[in-house]
This record gives sequence, C-alpha cells and structure tokens, in this order.
Amino acid sequence: MSMDFIEAMNELEREKGISKDVLFEAIEAALISSYKRNFNTAQNVRVDMNRNTGVIKVFARKLIVEEVLDPRTEISLHAAREINPHFQIEDIAEIEVTPRDFGRIAAQTAKQVVTQRIREAERGLIYSAFIDKEDDIVTGTLQRQDMRNIYIDLGKIEAALPLTELMPNEKFKHGDRIKAYITKVENTTKGPQIMLSRTHPGLLKRLFELEVPEIFDGVVEIRSVAREAGFRSKIAVYSRNDEVDPVGSCVGPKGMRVQTIVNELRGEKIDIVRYSEQVEEYVANALSPSKVLEVQVFEDEKMARVIVPDYQLSLAIGIKGQNARLAAKLTGWKIDIKSESQAEQEFGRPKSQSGEMHQDSVSVD
Repeated sequence: MSMDFIEAMNELEREKGISKDVLFEAIEAALISSYKRNFNTAQNVRVDMNRNTGVIKVFARKLIVEEVLDPRTEISLHAAREINPHFQIEDIAEIEVTPRDFGRIAAQTAKQVVTQRIREAERGLIYSAFIDKEDDIVTGTLQRQDMRNIYIDLGKIEAALPLTELMPNEKFKHGDRIKAYITKVENTTKGPQIMLSRTHPGLLKRLFELEVPEIFDGVVEIRSVAREAGFRSKIAVYSRNDEVDPVGSCVGPKGMRVQTIVNELRGEKIDIVRYSEQVEEYVANALSPSKVLEVQVFEDEKMARVIVPDYQLSLAIGIKGQNARLAAKLTGWKIDIKSESQAEQEFGRPKSQSGEMHQDSVSVD
C-alpha cells in the first residue's frame, strides 16, 4: 500500500471524522477474509498493516503442540523454537505467509472497505442531524411520486410523505416547496429513513411556534391541540404572564399570524381557545364558536354536560358532530351537549336568567 493511500486515510479522518484507527482495523479484518478466499486456506491468520508506511504482512497463527496433527493450525515446539527460543507448549507462534501478489488484492479490498465506511459515516451524520429534528417541521422540494408516497428532497436526503398523510384535496406537483412534520426517523440497513406528515397535530403546533414569538419565548404555552386535518382544528393556549393575552398573541395584529397558518393549511379552520384549570370554563371555551349557558361537571365519569341556548345547539355540535368531537379531544373530557329546552325537559332545569357564560376564544376560517 502506497504512502498516498496513508495520506488519503489521514485526509478522511480530518474531513469526514472517520477514525483512522477504525479504518485500519476494518481493512485488516477484510484482508483476512480476502486472503482465505483467494488462497483457499482455512488456517488462522492475522493481517498487519503498518500505520505509517502502509506495508501489509500476513501471519499464520499456529498453536505450539507436542505432536502436530493439523499442520494448518499447529506447529511443533522444535519448529517454533527456531523462530523464537522462548516459545512454550500452548503458546501461539506467528509465521509470515504474505503472498507475493497480495498487494493487488489488498488495494482492492482496502478501497472497498474505505468506500463502505465513508458511506456508513455519511449515513450516520445524516441520521444524527435528523434524529434531533424528529417532531419538528422541515421544508423541502417534491422530487418524485409513486403510488404510496411523495418523496421530498431535504438536501442531503430524500424523505417520504405518504399520500395518506396529505390533507384532503391537497395536490402537489414536481418542484413544489412543501412544509411537513417529521413523524419518524429510523436508521435502516439502507440508511436513514425519514417519514413526514401534513395531517399530524404536531404540524399545527410547530406552525404556531414559528409564527408566534410569545410561544417561541415560552410566555405563551400551547396546552393541547385537536385536529381533523383539512377541515378544522382547535388549539388551547395559556399565558404565564397575566399581562399577555394568549389568544390575542396567536391571532396577531389584524389576524395576520393565524391567517398565515390557515393559508399554509389550505384554509383549515382554526379555533384558538384560552386554557383554564377550571374544567367548566375550559370546556365552554373549547366549544367555540358556540355560546354556552352552563357546564355541569361529573368528575367520576370525567364527563361534562353542557347546556347551550336552543338556537346554538347545532352550532355547538357542529357538522357531523365535528365541533363537539374536537372539543372533547382538546379537553380530554366526554362532552354531552343539551339545548336549554332539552335540559328543562329532562332534568327540570329552569330557563337561564343570567345569560351566557363568559368565553374566551377566537374562531378563524
């Protein structure tokens, strides 16, 4: 092996971060297999590659015995002491058996090992870079598509966005810039595999973190997200500072912040509600945009009975039960919605004289 190869190893260590010692060990291990395969031998050998000169030597390792039964793996004490007079029975003697044309085989083997290790190192670097981005947003370019996935070019790697993870009626074409949420990063035998989603609730959460400085700074906190991608979402927010309005912060001046997110999600409706430790208030807020007269909490069943004005019942339930379903998902409570007339008929509840409960929420189309 030439000095140029040794210098190339040094360069790889500097540029790729691949340990030179690790490369040497890998080459030596590969050369053992090459030697046995090319020279059709079963004897135990060791390959030594000089770290400074690149000179390669092959040594047969033989057990020192009284009587030799297998000359491929054993050597007599008498023969061994001709190599080193200090050898004893059961010691291992090493005898150089480097073939004359082994340099050519060694060069080919070393090239293959180094190429493989470079590929593995690059895959490792990509995996390390993206495993930290799991549950985060990335932006890439649509590269190609098959029957199951859209493939997004993220620069150093191609990520898969399953068609099932696209929002309804969402269409993209080659070259489009796509923003998506990383759901999974795996290190497979074929290299890192990155899975994306446009329907995951985490996408909505990350978009708000990007658009709302108060969330990024930790002043406003997202407590819960419920989403039916492409149709409607609810997000519960809380402020650590009494002087900062969490709902107003998310809406932004003239609604610009939330409108940017709505546009990114192709017109998905977003209800921003104020989180509250008081279950009654939280459930009432979660049912936005409907008005609520009263919330009755049943702790044992973790169920809340909500009473709304008669004219608000269909709005509270939503199309195909969507508003009630999202509110239940957002709060973690079962929600039973009754109109004021139903409540009066079923439970003998008198008609409300005090008006609607105070609710703090915003609904954006």
